[in-house]
Amino acid sequence: MSGRRSRGSVSEEEINELISRLQTLLPTTRRRGSSSSQASTTKMLKETCSYIKSLHREVDDLSDRLSDLMSTMDNNSPAAEIIRSLLR
Repeated sequence: MSGRRSRGSVSEEEINELISRLQTLLPTTRRRGSSSSQASTTKMLKETCSYIKSLHREVDDLSDRLSDLMSTMDNNSPAAEIIRSLLR
């Protein structure tokens, strides 16, 4: 790292690299060329936040469904043991 940059600062090049990585992870993002304008970066970060929120909702829903399923099963059943082993 450069001696002139503060310890926690990130270069524009590093930010662009992180944005490119995010583009590859988001299912709804399509490559818009190599230009990284402020507007497209802002849109990408909003899409990322939206996607993370949707993943949280999905995890919460699956957790609720699993809790409901586990509450209706016999705790000593083979199926319950399989589910417990998957959660470890």
